[in-house]
Amino acid sequence: MSITPEEKARLMKEFATKEGDTGSPEVQVAILTSRIKTLTEHFKTHAKDNHSRRGLLKLVAQRRKLLDYVKSKEEQRYKDLILRLGIRR
Repeated sequence: MSITPEEKARLMKEFATKEGDTGSPEVQVAILTSRIKTLTEHFKTHAKDNHSRRGLLKLVAQRRKLLDYVKSKEEQRYKDLILRLGIRR
């Protein structure tokens, strides 16, 4: 249910703000979004997996906190990020 190292490396490269960036909020949100999408697919076949559902809720809350942080620092950066990830309408 986690993402592969190749997928994680691709996300870090795509969302990095500078060379070698692995911990910026953009990268963290992209990785969390990938994990959330993976878990969402998991629940389509395993509807009664409540232990993983709790983990999903924790991931969503963590992503929400990071997005709130980015929005408080630079709103345009926040808008660009959610547009690139396609997580808000």
